[in-house]
Amino acid sequence: MGLDVSGRYRYPAPDAAWLALHQEDVIAPEQPIIDPHHHLWEEGGHPYLLDELAGDVGDGHNVVATVFVQAHYGYRADGPAHLAPVGETEKVAAMAHAAHARGMACDVAAGIVAYADLQLGDALDEVLAAHQAAADGRLRGIRHSVSRDELFPDGIVLRPSPAGMLADPAYRAGLARCQAHGLSYDAMLYHRQIPELTALARAMPELPIVLDHVGCIIGVGPYEGREAENLAEWTRSMRDLAGCDNVRVKVGGFGMIITGARWHERAVPPSSQELAHAWRPYVETCIDLFGADRCMFESNFPVDKAMVSYRALWNAFKRIASGASEDEQAALFWRTAADAYRLPVPALRGAPAHG
Repeated sequence: MGLDVSGRYRYPAPDAAWLALHQEDVIAPEQPIIDPHHHLWEEGGHPYLLDELAGDVGDGHNVVATVFVQAHYGYRADGPAHLAPVGETEKVAAMAHAAHARGMACDVAAGIVAYADLQLGDALDEVLAAHQAAADGRLRGIRHSVSRDELFPDGIVLRPSPAGMLADPAYRAGLARCQAHGLSYDAMLYHRQIPELTALARAMPELPIVLDHVGCIIGVGPYEGREAENLAEWTRSMRDLAGCDNVRVKVGGFGMIITGARWHERAVPPSSQELAHAWRPYVETCIDLFGADRCMFESNFPVDKAMVSYRALWNAFKRIASGASEDEQAALFWRTAADAYRLPVPALRGAPAHG
């Protein structure tokens, strides 16, 4: 697996022709799904906007709603710099309204997790209020990534974070402001940073926290070929984190290239059976530690679309969860997401799961 010209691991663009080489039927098409993590953007000449998302959520699974997570898209080009990210919320809210106008069955971006610089101090309240206004009732959380790893001094992503942000008093003050505004915190970090998140969760037990991508287990560079060791370290950290009742976990993100995923190098895409086999140890560990009511399956599209189709991804999760009870399946596929992001889905309350 190579490095791009910037010296950082980057995900490849989705290849629709390659993804079409593998086809499979939808498993349990009646199962309601809330996809709690996707992006909308124009990245490297490869847009993933409403048309592309509509094609995925409309491909056979019963996706009733989604949650958009910030992706540095559509920032305002003028005005105060600290308000520039509000442009992303404005554009996503517009796409949500466009989806409704089209008559889409899926409530696109029913929840929005926006970006704000949590170290802004007093100015953060202005940013949060602007996001609230732009989101038209859809703002649910804030994500300000703290992703970094000491074995990658230049970072793995385009915007590596400074060390120790989760313990920084200014950052925590920003999180307190989010909590006061009724917003949750999406934590984007790498697996060796999970203990830092545990310390934060213990220090701020009333702050609702959602851990993205099971804590993003790195599987490239110095971590490549150390799967058993990485899994053991991650499991120990997740066990400690599970003791914090204010933390929920997004189960997914296994298609990110930094995790060591290399499905895109094959002649044909992986089947849902292959994916279920590869992902099961991580999924089952999360459910064992946190319980289904604190775990939610996610797509992380279009990032994971480089490795797997939307249909096969959700089929894989359905295969893994096939032995769970109806109540547990309901939690994993929609209820935990609805609770975490306060989504109005009264029609689903009490609806049976299918598996």
